[in-house]
Amino acid sequence: MKILAISGSLRAASLNSALLRAVARLAPTDISVLLYRGLGDLPLFNPDIEATAPSSVASLRTQILSADALFIASPEYAHGVTGVMKNALDWMVGCEAFVHKPVALLNASPRAVHAQAALREILAAMSARIVEEASITVPIIGSNLREDEIVIHPDISASLLAALVALRAAVVAARVEAG
Repeated sequence: MKILAISGSLRAASLNSALLRAVARLAPTDISVLLYRGLGDLPLFNPDIEATAPSSVASLRTQILSADALFIASPEYAHGVTGVMKNALDWMVGCEAFVHKPVALLNASPRAVHAQAALREILAAMSARIVEEASITVPIIGSNLREDEIVIHPDISASLLAALVALRAAVVAARVEAG
């Protein structure tokens, strides 16, 4: 099973990115979690060039389409998702990359409720399937935990592994439904 992980932060020390990297490290052997690293390379969304999408946009579409599911983790800025995350999602609206795609939302801060709500609204408009059982808040903001410490933290690693298992179950269920 192939899961694409997208962080809405460009910061090198991003807690959301660290969570996604930790998920990749905790994944069982039958699940491959690939962290998308091209968010900052996407041009600003422009409907005039959407039909002939730049290569960075085409690459993101291909990666989303080829993934069985997605993990998305985004910090909150000014009561919303980050500009780079919104830009990436705007590029995907005109294609069917997210239609019925199982998506889990990770959140590194219990205070980031507006970003999570905005992500849910945007993804619902794109017909994604939010997997509630796999969408979790891992309150690590202010903890000074780095990726290695997240991976070995018993409670956090158990929560992330449970989210992975729930996302895998949603993908399997969707495959059964599709026949």
